[in-house]
Amino acid sequence: MEFLQQNWHWAALAAFSGTWLLIEAVRAKADKSLLSPIEATLLINREDAVVIDVREDGEYNKGHIPNARHIPLKDLERRKGELDKLRDRPLILCCASGARSAGAIAALKKSGFEKLFNLRGGLYEWEKAGQPVDRGRNKDKGKKK
Repeated sequence: MEFLQQNWHWAALAAFSGTWLLIEAVRAKADKSLLSPIEATLLINREDAVVIDVREDGEYNKGHIPNARHIPLKDLERRKGELDKLRDRPLILCCASGARSAGAIAALKKSGFEKLFNLRGGLYEWEKAGQPVDRGRNKDKGKKK
């Protein structure tokens, strides 16, 4: 008890952190658009989902999900037309950690896209789960933008 009295600020921080983690875990379970790497793989294999990688060129060239289409977040608005033919297919958006892809999902929802999913944890979690990564060059680099 004396320890808690002398270190109350650490105990409060621990309680706050634990509560925050619990809230985030519940929120993540409720959000059906967040996919684990395994769930993403199943969606790709079962429903022909397309992975859209919204990272910058340098990040993409260092490694990406095989067959992922590369549309950097900064170019998404300008290049949305490239995705129109994919409106009926599930789209899995991916970045390094899941933050930029969440922004891309919001932008695509405003344009009427419905089957949108975010790779939870991004490429970091994908690699951590032992999923394949293509280390080849950017296939979209030569395409007219």
